[in-house]
Amino acid sequence: MGDSAKKILFVNSEIYPYLPESGISKIGRFLPQGIQERKKEIRSFMPRYGCINERKNQLHEVIRLSGMNIIINDVDRPLVIKVASISAARMQVYFIDNEDYFHRKQVYRDENGVFFEDNGERAIFFARGVLETVKKLRWAPDIVHCHGWISQILPLYLKKIYAEDPIFSDSKVVLSLYGDIADEKFSDDFKDKILFGDISAGDIDVMKNPDGINLAKLAIRYSDGIIIGSDKVDERVAVCCAESGLPVLQYDAESIESGAYIDAYNNFYDQF
Repeated sequence: MGDSAKKILFVNSEIYPYLPESGISKIGRFLPQGIQERKKEIRSFMPRYGCINERKNQLHEVIRLSGMNIIINDVDRPLVIKVASISAARMQVYFIDNEDYFHRKQVYRDENGVFFEDNGERAIFFARGVLETVKKLRWAPDIVHCHGWISQILPLYLKKIYAEDPIFSDSKVVLSLYGDIADEKFSDDFKDKILFGDISAGDIDVMKNPDGINLAKLAIRYSDGIIIGSDKVDERVAVCCAESGLPVLQYDAESIESGAYIDAYNNFYDQF
């Protein structure tokens, strides 16, 4: 692809100001703006968590994109797409919504700090929802940049299910790793629920032990480049990155603080 990377799809777990300020949410907010200012086209997605105030943030449903159903574990659930604008950044954010998965007030854990039992299903729904919505938009991304654990099923689906689709046939996956849920466990049947289309058990064998470490390893397997987005990435994941043979952009705290990382990320995209 060389220097032709012109359309960047951001798949975010968190974006400020819709969620509180954090390392991931600030990158989710300022990276797409910076890339757009560098004359690339962008689209940005995140889940519509129940704690996001729709009236305050002026979310509204995009009827022409909503209306699809996504089947997970033989259960049909409607996909609702909402959109809001960050006027200061001159950019829109698309939200993947579903009453069963995203209307609770907490983000990943209940009021007692316990990781939600259905977080694996939420990640599956989010990944498929993003890919189906981008197809409906008829917008073919050169780079799909995934941030945070809830985006980490998407590389598998893009490479194994959507790679022949004209919208995604030339797309490369860049994966930013943060170490956000390294030691969390998913439900034992998560690996079975991931299976979809032509994906086989062998394609996801790393998920025999369904935890945050192995979900990150699965995402690495189906990515084209890695960005270490935090100094909290687990050593086991870092070793997997080093052994993957993929291009890796290392974490640089100073550039994150100053905003210089945006140029580094932009140059990284143009490698593909």
